[in-house]
Amino acid sequence: MNPQLLTVSYLAAGALFIFSLGGLSHQESARRGNIFGMLGMAIAILATMLSGKVDGFEKLIPAMIIGALIGIVVAKKVEMTSMPELVAGFHSFVGAAAVMVGFASYLDPTAHFEGAEKTIHDVEVYLGVFIGIITFTGSVIAFGKLRGSISGKPLMLPARHWLNLIMLVACIYFGYAFLVADSHNDGVIPLLIMTVIAGIIGIHLIMAIGGADMPVVVSMLNSYSGWAAAATGFMLSNIALIVVGALVGSSGAILSYIMCRAMNRHFVSVILGGFGTSGGSAAADEEAGEVTATNAEEVAAMLKDASEVIIVPGYGMAVAQAQNTVSDIVKKLRSKGVNVRFGIHPVAGRLPGHMNVLLAEAKVPYDIVLEMDELNDDFPDTDVSLVIGANDIVNPAAQTDPNSPIAGMPVLEVWKAKTSVVLKRSMASGYAGVDNPLFYKDNTEMLFGDAKESMDEVLRHLD
Repeated sequence: MNPQLLTVSYLAAGALFIFSLGGLSHQESARRGNIFGMLGMAIAILATMLSGKVDGFEKLIPAMIIGALIGIVVAKKVEMTSMPELVAGFHSFVGAAAVMVGFASYLDPTAHFEGAEKTIHDVEVYLGVFIGIITFTGSVIAFGKLRGSISGKPLMLPARHWLNLIMLVACIYFGYAFLVADSHNDGVIPLLIMTVIAGIIGIHLIMAIGGADMPVVVSMLNSYSGWAAAATGFMLSNIALIVVGALVGSSGAILSYIMCRAMNRHFVSVILGGFGTSGGSAAADEEAGEVTATNAEEVAAMLKDASEVIIVPGYGMAVAQAQNTVSDIVKKLRSKGVNVRFGIHPVAGRLPGHMNVLLAEAKVPYDIVLEMDELNDDFPDTDVSLVIGANDIVNPAAQTDPNSPIAGMPVLEVWKAKTSVVLKRSMASGYAGVDNPLFYKDNTEMLFGDAKESMDEVLRHLD
């Protein structure tokens, strides 16, 4: 393929990636955005394979086929509740790939760089490996926390910020040693040492983050994986990788910033792994008051008599796979003239957009699925707020308790409705590990049990 055609192909792929991001910003166009992204990646891969810079197809093509089959099988089998850890796992692959490409590029016996060109290439290699290994180890820890195999409690080591700073300074020192090394044999030692230290940094950064902040962590790791891909693109002089990495890195950073604002966190603290760890009150061992229990028949009666209903879904709805039943309930209520809307918190679930995808999957109309800021002022005029498996995102302690770990976090003010109905399996605390005063308010009624079974019962009583 001639250089001009290769450049045009990469530009076309880049344009499709931009269209993909634009499509993914809205539920209505998300499917089209995915198609644009797949088409752009197909063009980029094909153009790279035909560029004349790639050989060894007898090894490359079987590896691509195996990887594609693994991706298809995993994507088809994974449940929506497991999507966050799947995304974290994929991020780790990007980081690992950046590390391996960095070492391979540095040790490539056919590569010959001199003077300033060599220095630039070595900097690209060093940064690519540094970002890649942090992405890899951090994503593995995030995967473990999301899966429950690692505790969601933040690891609070003494002088942990100083520890991070010391390790960062050490990486800078070994970077200097790497750049001034006389040969590859001399340079590979500081590169290996930095890889180990940076890997520990990635582990420590994510271990220091509490479980309630994992949605932001997933978003931030997405940004890290993008910058790792961009660094790989610079190492390989591949325009497509640079463009894709920059798009993913910048969009992930923007999303992280938006989510930080939604959780009253500082963006810089996210990068440093220090947010959500200032302490605060833990979950109470005993209930802070008495709760009012209800049953499915009473909830159905409330919903039928209501004029305005706002449903707030959370991770509990995803775990119970109750979204299809909830969709059927919404159809029933709307057919009876009830105005039903959904309130989505930016960090509902454990992945950005988690609830939106679930509701779209259940064929809930897009126009009644609203963001928190769009309907928070409407709760005083709402007859029933129905909270399905959500906890921290509807916790009034965020506004009333300055010592709470979620203090200052914007929440859906469901308690301002005439009646709040909360579906939970038990009185256990949420992901942040703090008690929720909402459960003990006079206008709150608790419907205990599996969300799917409870919603099935409510649906039967609506007939």
